[in-house]
Amino acid sequence: MIPSILPTYNRAPISFVSGEGAWLTATDGSRYLDMGAGIAVNALGHANPDLVAALTEQAGKLWHLSNLYQIPQQQALADALVDQTFADTVFFTNSGTEACELAVKMARKYWYDKGHPERTKIITFDGSFHGRSSAGIAATGTEKMTKGFGPLLPGFVHLKFGDHQALAEAMKDPEVGAVLIEPVQGEGGIRPVPDQCLKGLRDACDESGALLILDEVQCGMGRTGKLFAHEWAGITPDIMMVAKGIGGGFPLGAVLATEDAASGMVAGTHGSTYGGNPLACAVGLKVMQIISDPAFLAEVNRKAGLLRQKLEGLVAAHPGVFELVRGAGLMLGLKCVVPVADLVAAGYAQHILTVPAGDNVARLLPPLNLTDDDISQAISRLDAAATAVEAAA
Repeated sequence: MIPSILPTYNRAPISFVSGEGAWLTATDGSRYLDMGAGIAVNALGHANPDLVAALTEQAGKLWHLSNLYQIPQQQALADALVDQTFADTVFFTNSGTEACELAVKMARKYWYDKGHPERTKIITFDGSFHGRSSAGIAATGTEKMTKGFGPLLPGFVHLKFGDHQALAEAMKDPEVGAVLIEPVQGEGGIRPVPDQCLKGLRDACDESGALLILDEVQCGMGRTGKLFAHEWAGITPDIMMVAKGIGGGFPLGAVLATEDAASGMVAGTHGSTYGGNPLACAVGLKVMQIISDPAFLAEVNRKAGLLRQKLEGLVAAHPGVFELVRGAGLMLGLKCVVPVADLVAAGYAQHILTVPAGDNVARLLPPLNLTDDDISQAISRLDAAATAVEAAA
């Protein structure tokens, strides 16, 4: 008999009933340190009182309106995003996957309206993850994501991550209309794109006219110590996908764009029933107000430095378990020597949650407001988990 929930996840045998900050409480009353934050979603921790207040206040007034009408909460959040970023305009979605769909449509409509309908190709890179919609899996292009789901949406050119020569050759194709890249790959194993490479990519797009689309669904919203990861390189995209942390746990995503890049998206070209509803935007505005504060981001950077320093010591202490630490800010990965699933499972026994990723990496994506004591607890529990893995070898 098929389970009542479609079995597309291999779920851990743990259920949680409540949370506070970086901690979750299971059904048996035991507490777990959450170093995954719902895969970078709970950017301000569990049951954050500021977000609870914003949601509760809005819930007592108005939950949903169609986008046929003006939505003040949506306008306020859009204004905040435009004020703090490169963007001139914002469209709200419910998820990163939906943001990817719009970003692809926006890029292709841009060139259609410019009189170059042939410029439909979008360059992407191996190790990427852009959601599980038809466009998202076609953009990623791996057999794991696409097998059995054909025919795939055409027009994506897949390049090896870091292959500058292949990129230079691909950019010569007059049918290339955009490049889509994560400044820090998440599912691919916490692989940052070096600042100089992002600068070079921006220059290459400027030279060819191609649009630069950044997927900051996982690495954005303060995760790397700046509001958005591309800011470290001193560049700006033409289109950017945002989700996860922007809602602090409430489903919310967005596409940010320049006026020129978004010029083809006129009335009737796109829509969303729930995107930008009052509840989501009330929470998102509070998240934005907190995370965009320079003092908050300074603390993210301080804590990121502390965590990374301690993780480097952990790797040195367990060379049979860990190979290296990589990442940026509070988006860190432990590349493992042993199967990463073994470390994640050993972590459950030590009541710490990490998130497996590609390239045999365990992701650490804690709430951005975790405490120094939380960091000490994380290292202690990871150390115990590594010791257990060693003992079982």
